[in-house]
Amino acid sequence: QVQVLESGGGLVQAGGSLKLSCTANGLKFRDYAMGWFRQAPGKEREGVACIKWSGYYTYYADSVKGRFTISRDDAKNTLYLQMNSLAPEDTAMYYCAAGVSWPLQESTVGHWGRGTQVTVSS
Repeated sequence: QVQVLESGGGLVQAGGSLKLSCTANGLKFRDYAMGWFRQAPGKEREGVACIKWSGYYTYYADSVKGRFTISRDDAKNTLYLQMNSLAPEDTAMYYCAAGVSWPLQESTVGHWGRGTQVTVSS
């Protein structure tokens, strides 16, 4: 059974940083593209960043480029999202996702985590 579990969310002031982690078990982690999506209240879920199974290719939404960094440690079955210069508009539930297509899109995600809340105060 596949289990995807996020951690690291919380409350932070604008300009601050957070690092999200996601562990995925029950799948061959190194064969999956991994990504982060987020959903703010009243808004649709959107892709934030994703990283290919090789780790050599990454994709970022324009809204987070230069501020967020996605990375993976295949030995630990773990995905990370380093978030710097956080702004109130980054407030959302952040979801970890795994899929076998590239780039990873919501429609092709095979496994979702339950999410971790990130709240940025102004």
